This record gives sequence, structure tokens and C-alpha cells, in this order.
Amino acid sequence: MTAPLSMVNALPQYTIGGQIGSGGMGEVFSGVHRTLNRQVAIKQLPPDMAGRVGAFVQFDREARVLASLDHPHIVPVYDYVQNLLVMEKLDGGTVFDRFHAGKIDQEQACAITLAMLSGLHAAHVAGVLHLDVKPKNLLFNTAGVVKVADFGIAQVISEGATLVTHGGQILGTPAYIAPEQAMGNALTPAADVYAAGTVLYELLSGDLPFDRDRGALALIRQHMFADPKQIERVPEPLATVVMRSIARELPARYKEAEAFATDLASAATSAYGQGWLERSGIPVLHLAPRVVAALATGAAPREELTVVTPKIGSDTADPTIVDPDSPALKRPRVPGWIAAAALLGVVVVSLLTPTTLSHDSTSNMSVRGAPSTGPATVDLTKPVSVTGDDVVDGSLTMSMSGGGIPLGSGTSQVEPDRDRKFTTEITMPPIARWIVGGTITGELRWTPKGGGPEAVQTFTLKSEQHPLVSLMGTGSLLLALFAAAYLESMSRTLRRGYRRPSAKYSAGVLGALIGLSIWTFTSVMLGHELNMVFGIMSVLLAGAGAVCLIIATERATLIARHRALWRDGRQGVLGEVDQRPTAGSPGTA
Repeated sequence: MTAPLSMVNALPQYTIGGQIGSGGMGEVFSGVHRTLNRQVAIKQLPPDMAGRVGAFVQFDREARVLASLDHPHIVPVYDYVQNLLVMEKLDGGTVFDRFHAGKIDQEQACAITLAMLSGLHAAHVAGVLHLDVKPKNLLFNTAGVVKVADFGIAQVISEGATLVTHGGQILGTPAYIAPEQAMGNALTPAADVYAAGTVLYELLSGDLPFDRDRGALALIRQHMFADPKQIERVPEPLATVVMRSIARELPARYKEAEAFATDLASAATSAYGQGWLERSGIPVLHLAPRVVAALATGAAPREELTVVTPKIGSDTADPTIVDPDSPALKRPRVPGWIAAAALLGVVVVSLLTPTTLSHDSTSNMSVRGAPSTGPATVDLTKPVSVTGDDVVDGSLTMSMSGGGIPLGSGTSQVEPDRDRKFTTEITMPPIARWIVGGTITGELRWTPKGGGPEAVQTFTLKSEQHPLVSLMGTGSLLLALFAAAYLESMSRTLRRGYRRPSAKYSAGVLGALIGLSIWTFTSVMLGHELNMVFGIMSVLLAGAGAVCLIIATERATLIARHRALWRDGRQGVLGEVDQRPTAGSPGTA
């Protein structure tokens, strides 16, 4: 296909050749600068996008930023005119082509990713997001240098669009799209980190982290709502970095490309030994100082068990792999037992909560004829009858609390008879019947009309309403179930290989909610008057137990992974990995 006349007229300083590529982001033509004799690639935005209101302004802004980027791993933009971008023409093929030809081993996959992340970080610093990182957008020049193409084009296309572009393609490419990008949420460099991590996952394992056989929309839904499958047959330090880079939740993912590159460099050095980058034959330029330091030291990216694989060319597994029967890798019984004991302690504390509290009285009042300090059984749907004597004109306030937490109150004005006796009815707030369940603490407070000392009397109050129709009953049960489900979800995430730095703090909060809810529910159902001391004990026990549960889960996950890798090593799998098979074999990309 020859270049359109509009392109020829817009770029008179170039000799325009034929079309060399096309896609949802536009068409690409070859060209030569007439004076400099420089080979270029000319990308034209689709006509329907070029005619959209505001597209030219957006494209102009993006093109200026892209033209200012000067990085060896970014395809340079030489010129731009209206809806045309003039870029360096690269003749070394794409990562996609090499990968499917079986010409990328694991060391080369890591080197390609370091180069890609270096370019992405430079663009992010300049305020440009790529949003369509994939193997087809990673090109080689004739010297073998990897360059990221199509920077900013996705931003231009996505202006006013959602997931589907004019070409019918899904914006961002379904196989590599970040969850927040698929959901139309605000985007940060973490979206490009996710796509780059997916590319690395594919290059290392030969497969994608999600099932691609059910169509584009199903694939996008998996990115949005499912967790990626654990990468297999990849050395453990490296597998951990890969899985963190494609974490569905933003807090668990690398926030910027340089942090990803740093952990990748150190993990690759731990896995493949010093000099792996040079052996890969992939030039990686302009690395940040901390990435260079990570390459040199090979420090583990996180506090995890490091499995040292043999260097390239060795015939057997490295004897420095830790034996899974060593004391350091014993099952994490202590935190697990503490968690179980804490849960049992919460139940015991709940059962041992006293039936009633001791109450004092400075007055002679009774609720529904009950003794001065109770217990008094009350129907909160009706006015509460209170009697007393030896009082003067004033107001009487009845309040309710559970474990020191106010639950409602009502007030009545009282005028005693000649014998200074009275009978009055106090109406509690209508919502109180739905809040209060079981046995709580009631208080009567007499305030004289003309001033003077108040008379206060506390007593045990039992609600006639069934506990399960109250917030204290059913509400506390639902809160306990919700917190337990969230804690289990967090544990499941850790078992799948993710690291969440805030997991222990979150678990402590969830455990405290579980302890408070179990104590409240048990006390309400058994008719025990809520006692704050026992409530605090339950909260502390459950919080500590939840933290121990997370510690035990993290430890067990690391040990299970190490033992699995040890078994694979005993079967020769590690030797197969170090012989660097081609992309078509099961152990590599």
C-alpha cells in the first residue's frame, strides 16, 4: 500500500515508501529524509481519530513530550506534523518474533525486561505512560539494542474511549492490560509495570498468567477479578519478583519501573550468577545506580529463602541449595499454635464473662418493680415504668450501655406526690429495640429541678427482644464472619505467593474485630452483661492470633516453595533450566 497523498504533502522533506505495518493504533510507512538520508518510520493516526474534537491538541502535547525523550531504550521521535509521527526505523525485528522463533532464553528475557523498564522509567519521569506494553512493541535495532515503541499513542487513542478502539481491538491488548486500566480507573506507572511483568512472565515461562482460550473479554475479566497463576519452572527469587510485578491489587505491586528493575536485577544475579547480563548478549544501557548495585551484589529482593541455582554449563544442581529437612526450614508450628491458642482464649474469655456486674445505688428507684439494682426485664418497644420515693420535683433519665458504649437514653419529668413517691414512664428511642440485645447495663439518674445533688442508680437490664433481631446479636455475628472472610482472603493471597508489607497490621485490625464480635455475640446469646475488661482481653487475644496466623502462612508458603524447588532439583529440572532451552520447550521462553 502506498502512502496517502496527505502524508506526502505534509512531509515534503521525506521520500515516503510503502506501508510496513498497521494496527488499531494506526498505520506505519517507511521513509527516507531527503537531506540526511536517514531511514525513518512514519506513523499515522487513524483518520477517525485525527478528526475527533481535541485530538490534535492532545496529539501535539504528547508528540512534544515524546520528541523530548532521549533514551537509548526508547524509539526516538524525530518529527511530528498534525497526525503524523516520524520515528527511527528499526530493522532488527521484534521481541515477539524472536520469542516465537524460540530464540530467547531466560537470561535474555531478564535482560530484555531490564532494557524495557529502563525506557519506561525514563518516560514515566517525563510524565508519559505507554499503556500498551507488549512483545510486538519491543523492537531491536541492528546492534541488538531493545527499544520501546509507540509511547503515548495509547494515551492519545484512549482520550474519550474506554476499552475498545476504532479497529475493534481492545485498548492496551487484553493479554497484558492492567486491572485498573481495564476497569477505566485512574492510571499510574504501575499500569505499565503490570504489562512489563506480564511480558517477562511470558518470556520466562512460555505462557501467559491467564487462560487466553476463552476470548478477549474473558481474558480482560480475568485481569480484573482473578489472581494470576503462579509462574512455574523459574528460580524462586525470580518467580517472586515476577508475581509481585503482576499483582492485581495496586498496594502489592511495584509502584514504579525502577523498583521493579532493581529487584529483577538482584533476583537474576541470585538465580544465574554474576555476569549473566553480559552472557545474555542483550545490551542494557543507562541503568540507574541502584539497579547496577543490585546486579553486582545479587541481594535477595525480600526476606525470603534464596535458592542458588547452578551457573550455566554445570551438569548438576548446586550443593549450596538448603536441605528442606534443615532446622531453618521446619514447619512454622509456634506461630500456628499461638494463633490456635488465641482463638481458644477468645472463646474461653467469652464464656467466662460474668452473668451480671455489681451495681451500687444512691437512690430508691426500681424499673418495672425489679430490685433497686436489677436485673430488670424490659420491653424496649413500650414505655418503661419506673417507681421511686423520697424525691422532689425533677427529671429522671434512663440510659443504657454495653461495655461502656452508650446505646440510647430517655428522659421524663417527674412530680412526686405528697409522700414524695412517684411513678413515671420513660420512652426509649425507637431504634434502641433494634440495637439492644441480651443483657446490658442500665442507669437511672435523678436531677432535682431546683438544683442539688443527683441520685444515680445502675442496674442490670435484660431486653425482652430476641438477641438475633438486634444489632448486638446478628450484627456482631455478621461482622465476625466478614472479618474472618477478609482474613482468609488475605491468607489465600499470601499462599499464592504475594507479599503484602502491611499484611500483619491489617491482620491485627481484623483479628481485633473478630475478637470483639465473638465476645459480643457470645455474651448477648448467653445473657451475660457486657464487661469491658473481658472485651479488651478478647480483642487483644484475637488480634495477636491473627498476626500469628499471617506469620505462619508466610513462613509455610516460603517453605513449601523451597521444598517444591528442591524436589524439582533432585529430578534434574534445575539442570534443564540452566541448559537454557529455547522458547518452545516447557522450561523457558
